Order: sequence, then C-alpha cells, then structure tokens
Amino acid sequence: MATLRQPLEGVTNIVRFNWPFFGVTLVAIGMLCAGGFVLSTPWNHICWIAAALGTLPLLISLGISYLIYDRSSLYQMPWLTGISPRTLVNINAGFDETSTFLSQSFPQASLQVWDFYDPSAHTEPSIARARVRYPAYPDTQSISTRTLPAPDDSVDCVVLMLSAHEIRDPHERIDCFREIHRILRAEGTVFVTEHLRDLPNFMAYTMGFYHFHSRATWMETFRSSGFHLVRETKTTPFISTFILSPA
Repeated sequence: MATLRQPLEGVTNIVRFNWPFFGVTLVAIGMLCAGGFVLSTPWNHICWIAAALGTLPLLISLGISYLIYDRSSLYQMPWLTGISPRTLVNINAGFDETSTFLSQSFPQASLQVWDFYDPSAHTEPSIARARVRYPAYPDTQSISTRTLPAPDDSVDCVVLMLSAHEIRDPHERIDCFREIHRILRAEGTVFVTEHLRDLPNFMAYTMGFYHFHSRATWMETFRSSGFHLVRETKTTPFISTFILSPA
C-alpha cells in the first residue's frame, strides 16, 4: 500500500495546528537567550540553563514526531494488509488523514466516513485549526458517538486512526465501542490506532502524554464493549494498533 503523504507533512501539521504553543515557547526561549547575553553572573547562567531546558524537550518532541509521522510506516497502515472488506467504516474526530488512502487501497469496498467531532464536547483547539486547513472527505457524515448510523451486523471493518482518544468521557467511549460492536459482522474486525499514556510517550511529549489513554484504559473499554483483542502491533515504540474482533 503506497502512502499519499507529502514529505514533512506530519511534523509540519503538528507545528501548524499547535502554533500558539510553539509561538509562546519560542518567545520565552528567545527572552531567556537575550537574558543570557545581557545579564551578569549568575543570572546569565540561569537564563542559559533555562533556555536549554526549554529547547531540548521541544526538539526531542519534534524529532520523535518526525520519526513517527514522516518516517515510519504509520500511514501505510500495514496492519490492514490481507483484508478484503465489502463494507468499511472510517471514524475520525474532525481531522481525516486516511480516507483517501483507504478508498484507493480498497476500491472494492463500500467506504463510509464518519466524523464524531462535536465542538461542545471535543474541545481540542488543534482539531478546529486542522478542520479549517483540511476539508472533510467527500460525503463524510457527522455522527453521534452513541448512535452510529448503520444496521446491526452490517459492517466488515471499522478503522479508528488516532481519533478515539478524543472521546474523553469513559462512559461515552464505552458506548461508542458498544455501537461499533453492534454494527460489526461476526467475522468483522476493528483497528484502533493510538498513542498510549506510557513511558515512551512521556519521554517524547512530557506532560502532553496525559492527552492519551493508558493501555489499561483501552483494555477496559474493549472488554466492557464486548470485544476480544486479537493482536496488538507497534509502529515505533510510540504508537499501538489494537486489532479487535467481537468476543
């Protein structure tokens, strides 16, 4: 499966969609560097140390993000190799990077794209900026996480690519996966790709890792909604894909 992404698209989008954070951080680092030049000892040393402590995590985060989003096989979605779905649902949280790829990779499938983004409940500012930059895939349907628009036992494959963590309320998240279980055929498969709240992601994103859910949280979500974990695969140490089937 060939990727459709442009060079540096991943890390560029991170900066573009989170520009207030990067702007404030760079201004603060610049002021500390200026203090390092103009202040006397020991304050200039303190400024240089503080500037370094601010710069290093930023560079590490961007470097790891580059490896994940621009150098790994993440957007080639190798875990989908070998499947031949007749009906395929791609669920996103307002920012869809995969539907074009899925439509070209599975031309035989009936692809439905669902967007559960609700600005009153899913308040991440970066998503709002991404929606302005990237229009929705044609015929994308806005949905409620608690009422998915498909009959029982009607879908072969469901994909949630870096989106399900935006369902912050645990009860809503379980309700959503129960709905996915309802619409999935007995032989169907669900692919959930996420960062985890774990040590590698803490080392990459420091306190930003709190935006992700722990593996234990995902396991409880899957168990409570009736799914069986078939396999877990890693794309770099920072990304997990859970492959689920109805229990």
